[in-house]
Amino acid sequence: MAERSEPELHSIASARMIVSESDLASAVGLEPGDDFPPVFATARMVALMELAAARLLRPHLQEGESSVGVAVNVTHTAPTPVGATVTATARFIGREGKLFVFEVSVSDGSGEVGSGTNKRAIVTTARLVAGAMKRR
Repeated sequence: MAERSEPELHSIASARMIVSESDLASAVGLEPGDDFPPVFATARMVALMELAAARLLRPHLQEGESSVGVAVNVTHTAPTPVGATVTATARFIGREGKLFVFEVSVSDGSGEVGSGTNKRAIVTTARLVAGAMKRR
C-alpha cells in the first residue's frame, strides 16, 4: 500500500462564518436555568476550528474516508457578538503517530478570540458509522 500523502508542514486553511442567533451561547441551553450570554458560543468556535483543520486534510482523503477530531485543546479569550464575521485558521504542525496535529485560531474584526490545537484521525466513514450504530 502506498504511503498516505499529507498536508505540507505549516500549510493553512480557513473557515469563515457570520455569527447568527443559533451560534450564540444563549442558544445552547436545554432546560430552564441553562442561561448563557448572547455571545459566540465556545462550542461553535470549536466546530469552526475543526472545519478549518478538516479542510487541510480533505485533499489527502481516499474515497470512503473522513477526518475526525479526536482531541481539542482550546482557549476562548474574547466575546464576539451576533452579526460579526469570525474566521478560523488551521496550520498543520505535524504528526503524532497516526494523528494529524493542527494549531488553530479564531479571530473576528477586533482580533483573536480563541486559539489552541486540534488532533485529527483519518477513518473509514462506513466503519465509523457502523460503530456508532452499535451504540444505539
